[in-house]
Amino acid sequence: MKAVWYERMGPAPEVLAYGEMPTPIAGPGEVRVRLEASGVNPADVGRRGGGYRPMEYPRVIPNSDGAGIIDQVGDGVTRLQIGQRVWLFNGQRNGRAFGTAAEYIALAEHLVTPLPDNLSFAEGATLGIPGMTAWTCLFCDGPIVGKTVLVTGGAGAVGHYAVQLAKWGGAQVIATVSSAAKAEQARLAGADLVINYRNEDVVAKAMAFTGRRGVDRVVDVDFGGNIDTTLKLMGMNSTIAVYASNGNRTPVVPMRELMEKCIAVRALVLFALPPPLLAAAQADITKWLAAGPRIHNVAAQFALSDTAQAHLAVEKGDKLGTVIVDCARLRPAG
Repeated sequence: MKAVWYERMGPAPEVLAYGEMPTPIAGPGEVRVRLEASGVNPADVGRRGGGYRPMEYPRVIPNSDGAGIIDQVGDGVTRLQIGQRVWLFNGQRNGRAFGTAAEYIALAEHLVTPLPDNLSFAEGATLGIPGMTAWTCLFCDGPIVGKTVLVTGGAGAVGHYAVQLAKWGGAQVIATVSSAAKAEQARLAGADLVINYRNEDVVAKAMAFTGRRGVDRVVDVDFGGNIDTTLKLMGMNSTIAVYASNGNRTPVVPMRELMEKCIAVRALVLFALPPPLLAAAQADITKWLAAGPRIHNVAAQFALSDTAQAHLAVEKGDKLGTVIVDCARLRPAG
């Protein structure tokens, strides 16, 4: 099969190679997916660039999300079958060196979910880590019906899904953004209040919206960078669900302030969550997709041979949505 890989960490154009690799075989409990699309997440870029940890394996196929068609099933597979359209997550995680920047991937069936016929493969490849992370931040501490949820970075890949899922879950939603274009995206997703944190007073607007009560739950893209502001708008017995902290990776935790409002801090990373919780997320996302039209933002698309350019597009930091690699399109058009 055609694939992209790296054998050392570094800049994408220098370390990503494109060529032939053996086509995987579905083992016991696994399905093999003929990939049509691969989603590139910031964590994939960070792992390749060296920002996370040393090389885990001698060779890594990057990217963890994707969508395609099952073309082989291993012994013991009962939930999925050959010919199904599917989306998947955590392809290159938890002991798996080979991700979705390839024509095929074999992985455990519990990481694979049927893809509705009305979604394209590119749209399906946006669901994975962003959608699963958004669901977990919102729902793993219980229902959100009637609650007020603040989504920081409401136009980002995770944030945009968090806004949509929170509205589906019965919450009022506040979203913070950094530009007018991103504000429009958050509104389209259903946010009840959108605040541009660059030129508006986030605390004043959020507190006025909640009648001075504060918010019940925060889906936070940057715990360390936001904590001074976040603390001022949290309600009593509220929760901050943290999935990133790039502004300050080693923040001082203001324990006394957290205690005084009984604020719970839930730090999470998708690949470490228990399987029953992941299964609940997949089931709910399936229900959510079936309940009405949804917005799946594809920021840009690249041929498999141009995976390095896809990684660079993510590194720029100005994308709206998920950057996609078209696994069935091996070379750029033209």
